Amino acid sequence: MRNSRIEMAKIAGACGAEISGVILSEIDDGEVAEIRAALNEHGVVFFRNQVMDDDQHKALARKFGPIFIHPNYKGTGPDPEIVTIRREPGDTRIVGEEWHADTTMVAEPPMGAILHGLDVPPWGGDTMFAAQWAAYDSLSDGMKRLIDPLRAIHTDRKVAGPRAGMNAHRSTKVREDADWQETISLHPVVRTHPETGRRGLFVNHSYTVAFEGMTEAESKPLLDYLLAVGHRPEFTCRFRWEPGSVAFWDNRSTKHIALNDTGPHRRVMRRVQVAGDRPT
Repeated sequence: MRNSRIEMAKIAGACGAEISGVILSEIDDGEVAEIRAALNEHGVVFFRNQVMDDDQHKALARKFGPIFIHPNYKGTGPDPEIVTIRREPGDTRIVGEEWHADTTMVAEPPMGAILHGLDVPPWGGDTMFAAQWAAYDSLSDGMKRLIDPLRAIHTDRKVAGPRAGMNAHRSTKVREDADWQETISLHPVVRTHPETGRRGLFVNHSYTVAFEGMTEAESKPLLDYLLAVGHRPEFTCRFRWEPGSVAFWDNRSTKHIALNDTGPHRRVMRRVQVAGDRPT
């Protein structure tokens, strides 16, 4: 193992760190361990000026775990292990336009995702992240006692399928065919991180619709409160993309949102997700 030259700088108080001194297409086991430790600590890590083709991007992801194949993008591109996220001028909707964690309707949501900026606009298109352990820690003891035993219903009916109607408004297509079936899972409202032991909120706008044993109407007041707490400004960081930038986020402990403010410019990103485990 060669001596590491990794340097790291926090970009906000709650989460996010930029890592330099590493070429992601050439990292060794020691650097993988350092990046994993940084990811656990900061929730999301960023890199600049990286050059990777499809195979190198997938090889990087596999250093952190098996690749997760997204069921709602399977068949929409030539490689099921890669999702190309496109925003073209004229698109009125984009992928990730609400605060969310990725693909939480499945029983074992992805551990994380690695996003590479390929065609980056001169302005706009930033991504924001929010530390869900910080959000949980901010709650009162009474609120923690209330939500600690709860489980929530996660479904993909708002983001895929014929009724979601996403494809008419954006260039990144999702499954809307007649054979699509809704996927539903129950997850704890408060998740314990399997590597750090930190507890954090695990609910999000895109997938969480109710608490177990309650109607959506009954769930809404408390769920709305937890969703809003989860992205209070002091728990967030904001990343400005440049060509070749990479973001690697921990899907178990953060939420994120893509900003649709690129006006007349296109934005093209390549994403590979890393498989995860069942939330506990």
